[in-house]
Amino acid sequence: MHKYIHDLRVVNKKRINPDYYILELTYSDTLADMFPGQFVEIKVENAPNTFLRRPISIYDVDYDNNILKLLIQIVGEGTNILSYVEPYDYVNLVYPLGNSFSMPENNRILLVGGGCGMAPLLYTAHYFSDFGYTPSILIGAKNNLGIIEPEEFEKYGELHICTEDGSDGTEGYVTQHKLFESPELFDKVYVCGPEPMMKAVAKWTVKHNIHCEVSLENLMACGIGACLCCVQETVNGNLCVCTEGPVFNVKDLLW
Repeated sequence: MHKYIHDLRVVNKKRINPDYYILELTYSDTLADMFPGQFVEIKVENAPNTFLRRPISIYDVDYDNNILKLLIQIVGEGTNILSYVEPYDYVNLVYPLGNSFSMPENNRILLVGGGCGMAPLLYTAHYFSDFGYTPSILIGAKNNLGIIEPEEFEKYGELHICTEDGSDGTEGYVTQHKLFESPELFDKVYVCGPEPMMKAVAKWTVKHNIHCEVSLENLMACGIGACLCCVQETVNGNLCVCTEGPVFNVKDLLW
């Protein structure tokens, strides 16, 4: 797949809460084809201590209006500086990067996202919906402030919510949700989030012989496999998550 380096114009910046914001970007020409699970590397301008681009999951794509959406969590200087861009500013992206989630064969699919890991799952649900699939979607967070735009997820599937403190949806971890009491409902599970959560879901899918794909969040400094920051142990040797992933079948990982 072709990769591009483009300057995209900021159409809108939506502050969700003190930790999360959404950038809506457009390009002067038609946006490149992007697939669920892929990511971009975004350049941070005027950041004296941020030398490398920042990897950000593709949150959603609106091809009708030529809009790319990125959900960004403030975790350091780079993502904090990016939070100050305004409409009509430009940001430079390398995109689309990495592989993607595989297509389902039926509606027996479950998307599980935790924290900022819910970001690639919105576009995944949107993309699957365009092909006639209606996934079950389970998103979890520590509290209700971490549940981002549930109304957007509800457009594309049956949404379930978990919060550790019970402030929204079911109280507890995502793996404690009632959906995990019915493995017979699912043929494929797609996951992104904190590693302990992904490992717990992966263990459950292996136990019940369910196909499972996870989108890893290893540190990806360059996005092209040059820096080797994101190497992951797999049954096929050490692989760069940014080029061979970020999506992996859980049976291929040596966790």
